[in-house]
Amino acid sequence: MNTEYPCFTRFTESIEKHDLPQRFTFPFYYQPHPLCVLAAEQLQRHLETQTQWQHNFGLFDDPTNIIGKMFGVLLVRNVQGDLGFISAFSGKLAGQNHIYGFVPPVFDLLAQDSFFLSERVAINKLNEEIKNLENTPELLVLRQQLVTLKAEHAQQLSALREELVENRKIRKKQRQRLQSIGDKNQDKTITDKGLQELAQQSVHDKWRLKELTEHSQQLIGLLQVKVNEFIDQIAQCKLQRKTLSADLQAKIFCQYQFLNKELVPKSLVDIFADTALKTPPAGAGECAAPKLLQYAFQQQLTPLAMAEFWWGASPKSEMKKHQQYYPACSGKCQPILKHMLVGMQLDENLLIRNYGEDKKLDIIYQDEDILIVNKPTEFLSVPGKEISDSVYQRIKQQFPEATGPLIVHRLDMSTSGLMVITLNSQANKYIQKQFIHREVYKQYVALIEGLPLEDGGEVNLPLRGDLYDRPKQIMCHQDGKPAHTLWQVLKRYPENNQTKVLLTPHTGRTHQLRVHCAHAQGLNMPIVGDDLYGIPDKRLHLHAQILKIKHPTSKKIMIFKVDAEF
Repeated sequence: MNTEYPCFTRFTESIEKHDLPQRFTFPFYYQPHPLCVLAAEQLQRHLETQTQWQHNFGLFDDPTNIIGKMFGVLLVRNVQGDLGFISAFSGKLAGQNHIYGFVPPVFDLLAQDSFFLSERVAINKLNEEIKNLENTPELLVLRQQLVTLKAEHAQQLSALREELVENRKIRKKQRQRLQSIGDKNQDKTITDKGLQELAQQSVHDKWRLKELTEHSQQLIGLLQVKVNEFIDQIAQCKLQRKTLSADLQAKIFCQYQFLNKELVPKSLVDIFADTALKTPPAGAGECAAPKLLQYAFQQQLTPLAMAEFWWGASPKSEMKKHQQYYPACSGKCQPILKHMLVGMQLDENLLIRNYGEDKKLDIIYQDEDILIVNKPTEFLSVPGKEISDSVYQRIKQQFPEATGPLIVHRLDMSTSGLMVITLNSQANKYIQKQFIHREVYKQYVALIEGLPLEDGGEVNLPLRGDLYDRPKQIMCHQDGKPAHTLWQVLKRYPENNQTKVLLTPHTGRTHQLRVHCAHAQGLNMPIVGDDLYGIPDKRLHLHAQILKIKHPTSKKIMIFKVDAEF
């Protein structure tokens, strides 16, 4: 460590053979610079050997309170011209904001002189008051009495209605008998009198029903008024708590002032005002990347390159691998880094490069209704925000006479393989109906990292979009949509620690196969080349090789197959 820069770390290995980066890392898609790899490995050795603090990363046998953590390293040059790096962790580490050797938070909520601790006291008092009100013995008794009374009323009402139904049946028979007697006799007096008595009985039954209902509602209402007195108090406390929490959160957001190269500050509130979220999400500004840049600008350190890696067990819903490098998240970090990186020359944004520009789109079947195409890898199914070149665009140009929607389903840009294209509205509706009712059979082949012990199986993991890191998907039992995949080993390659597998999706969720392969509760073996859930390579080794549909006109079953190039 350097005493002048307490977080500045010098390399312990020689770095003479490595060239310096010419531009700063584009943080949302990158391969770590060799010097960043050296810095990360040096930090990882420190994490393995340090004894100053304790944090359960889930790397050993303790299953309690496991919290994996994202770490970051920033290659920098100080004002003396010395080369080194600074380190950061996301959120808290070992329950602390400050750990020797790591950059401090942009704003320290837990500092003794922070307004957060004092204002949090009032919110905690309200929490306690709400808890006490909700557990008041009188309220609990009243609620139980209310439940009992409603149950008794429902039972009495049900019994009375059954009785009234039987009475109605009896009166119906009596009316029929009286009308029969009246038809035989000229004197209608007996018949009219009998019918009048039956009508009075009917009125009396209706009155009994009304009387029971009104009496029960009156008793229930009296109890509900007493219960509402407590509910109103609780609601008032919750509203007060909500107001205090919102005010405190807004105050906190204003304290996060992020600098850029020109030392221009901008608060979280202003940064997120122009985004779709409008307000900063929880944890914004606590990630490693903005903490590193903030410290560098404050200490007059020149940022040269950056890398972030995961250390420890993966969160249950996500797919993070120990020691693997990851880009900055899109939801929380992108708006912040957009401001912080102003004026800095960045590496090319590979996310908007058209990798499919020189690739051919092969049509393997064609008639008046449909096309079957073999989409190349790294080629869009439909136009994107930055790139219009796509399956849709090329088919539209090649078949200008086509009517109605062309695209019925999509493949990820990185996935290669078979797609069906419709050339008229009738065909589109017919094929689309097959997808909706899951009558289309699709089969994929993939190369995965690792050697499964079993020869096959199934994965059932519900999926939803990661709200703060799109387009990634996460496993979520609460809000996720069901996703079901069958898998089968085709061939194992022990020399490469890889396996070729057959994947049959029974549902069609976004990134379903990629997540089901990578997730710890799935195969726990990411697809080779998966730049979202695994390690980037020349391509994603996932190919849609079989497609079975029913033809929209002939109604014949058609099966198409194209083998993978890998």
